[in-house]
Amino acid sequence: MPPAPAPVTGPVPGHWPDGEPVHTPDPASPTDPAGSGRQILLTPASQIRMRPVSWTWTDRIPSGALTVIPGREGIGKSLTLAWLTAQITQGVLPGRHHGNPRPVIYAATEDSWAHTIGPRLHAAGADLDLVYRVDVQHDGGIDALTLPRDCTALGHEIRRLGVALLAADPLLSLIHSGIDTHRDRDLRTALEPLVTMADRTGCAVVGLAHFNKSANPDALNLITGSRAFSAVARAVIAIARDDDADDGSCVMSQAKNNLGRLDLPSLRYTVESVEIPTDEGPAHVGKLTITGQSDRSVADILGEAGGGGDREDRTERAECADWLTAYLTSQGGEAAREDVLKAARAAGFAEATLKRARTRAKVTTSRAGFPATSLWRLDLHHAP
Repeated sequence: MPPAPAPVTGPVPGHWPDGEPVHTPDPASPTDPAGSGRQILLTPASQIRMRPVSWTWTDRIPSGALTVIPGREGIGKSLTLAWLTAQITQGVLPGRHHGNPRPVIYAATEDSWAHTIGPRLHAAGADLDLVYRVDVQHDGGIDALTLPRDCTALGHEIRRLGVALLAADPLLSLIHSGIDTHRDRDLRTALEPLVTMADRTGCAVVGLAHFNKSANPDALNLITGSRAFSAVARAVIAIARDDDADDGSCVMSQAKNNLGRLDLPSLRYTVESVEIPTDEGPAHVGKLTITGQSDRSVADILGEAGGGGDREDRTERAECADWLTAYLTSQGGEAAREDVLKAARAAGFAEATLKRARTRAKVTTSRAGFPATSLWRLDLHHAP
């Protein structure tokens, strides 16, 4: 009896890397009259395997797609990427890799690995054995990873290691210098091969981006460069500092989500300085901590910065925070949300103002009872 054929472990001839067949036209078919070497390939939709969306971070960061995280300088964008890296290498991020630590390729050009990136990853709790710095060997020297030139080779390494996340800090720095990133058509020549590589490997690509100087409540319109950054990305998670928060915290909100829900709760995070040991003495770096959900979204914050957050609004918010503190104190420190809203309306405060004042007054929310009732609670020991 002849031996059984060996199992196929690499790409199958005549198939795309994701397993779908390549349909080659009949050589006799006149689809290339100019002799350019290009031919039209038509695949019936019935032969394309349908798949559900996989999430690297449940409902927020899709696998096999590009996610962009934009924001202004100095609010912890890079620390957000370090936090994500730590979560994935620990296997604790809610999503497809939960309970299964996976490698991360970290492409960064603006900061020092020895002084900044490595210490940040260590402070975030990343498994440094699973984080890979990426460089490109070329003509006997070392170059930075460049898109779209290095997409194919990068895809091979992602498959070889089983990489779950390609972190680009920032995404703009990976684009070839000859590409005009302010021209939509030019930028797509770099981003679309990257997206194709992500789709074929199932790896999530998360890139940082900067906000421009304009005043606009729409985070997608604030991303520096061509609109292609937000158009090609399947998800955008915007971040902004909440100037009304006494703890200096920031907010992250889902600004785009083509593959899932957009009505996700915004998250609030703080940045603290921590000390880590090194062979040459202690080093101090920032560490991001997500503290919970936020009633205020990035759109709320950007809207105020664009003209809605004038002195009169801030004064009213401060007065509402004082009123809220006094009201909850009179109720023993907590009250049902509906009771608070009713009392606020009677006092002349709008619900939107009350929500913003809640952060300033350090009021937390919880649910209790059956059926569940939302409670607003004031920490009497830390009330302003």
